[in-house]
Amino acid sequence: MKKFLAKRLSGRHSSLWASFLAIILTLITASALLLIMGKNPLVAFQSFLQGCGFLPKANYGGGSGMLSDLFDFLNYLAPLMLAALAFIAGFKTGLFNIGISGQMLISGFLATVLVGYNKELSAVVAKPLVILIGILAGGLVGALVGFLKFRFNIHEVVSTIMINYIISYLTGFFINNNFVNIMTRTSNVCSPASRLTWTNVQIGGVNCKVPLGIVIAVLIAFVVKFLFDKTSFGFELKAVGLNAQCAKYFGVGVGKSIVFSMAISGALAGLAGVTYYLGYTNTIIPKTLVGMGYDSISVALLGNSSPIGAIFASVIVCIFQQGANYMSSRVGVAKEIASLITGIMLLYASCGNYMKMIANSYLRKEMDKSSDRKEEER
Repeated sequence: MKKFLAKRLSGRHSSLWASFLAIILTLITASALLLIMGKNPLVAFQSFLQGCGFLPKANYGGGSGMLSDLFDFLNYLAPLMLAALAFIAGFKTGLFNIGISGQMLISGFLATVLVGYNKELSAVVAKPLVILIGILAGGLVGALVGFLKFRFNIHEVVSTIMINYIISYLTGFFINNNFVNIMTRTSNVCSPASRLTWTNVQIGGVNCKVPLGIVIAVLIAFVVKFLFDKTSFGFELKAVGLNAQCAKYFGVGVGKSIVFSMAISGALAGLAGVTYYLGYTNTIIPKTLVGMGYDSISVALLGNSSPIGAIFASVIVCIFQQGANYMSSRVGVAKEIASLITGIMLLYASCGNYMKMIANSYLRKEMDKSSDRKEEER
């Protein structure tokens, strides 16, 4: 078994096997934690799947069913996938965009105020405007971070954390003073025409919330893959990420690449923001940054910083996040365990390169032993 894993972790699909091993280790660790708490891991994992609509529940409320849960899952999956793609776009150029939550918030806020509250706009006009505002707002914030990095050598982690705070408090101030709902203490809801989710759609006799964002997210994943794998511009971005000095020596504009990479990352985060705030929630909690911006890092690492890998990694992480409430009510465990499992998965996923190094070291030792035995036989 040890030799089998070593060969897989050092072969052509080593990154895929590293992710698969991270998932298996996460399930084993989570099972051990549940057993320590006196709970059945199989029932817990089944409940996660039931809460997401992959398995039927024992009972459903009026007008809801398995499809309702599945579409709710897709509604949450879309912004998570886009947020992961946003992180990957920056990470390919060696940049760590930890400001995705802030970029999501400013995009969602501006789209809500400029379009969401305009009840005269039709869906044909409002929905494209929401998407456009999300891209522009997030892209401008990302470009600012890239400019600060290139021009003043301000590390993107520092600048994005500070910008997160600025965006959180500024949007919170305007919401509390101008757009707050006095009953819920959140922002007023947007018009149905501007939402990126169609509500109360009857499918199979049950009410479903059909997200437009999931189609956008899957399309964007293939666009990002094409950009980095098939275009010279994408090659330049990756070259800067691998070695900025070497890329500069061969004529690549490092500053331009940094600014454009962060602009693309911010634009994708902006898309995630509008699909979240004008799709999944349809409201904004003042002075609160959504945790999805940080979950996207674990998704990106679990997907080996691959746009297509991010699709599958998003599904896995989303199962734990979305199925947490039903699992908690059925098994009797705090729903925060889902975040714990996600954190454990991030830990194992971040050890992927270490796993590959251990596998290569093991195989080299085996080859040396085999060579020594052959020499002794001679």
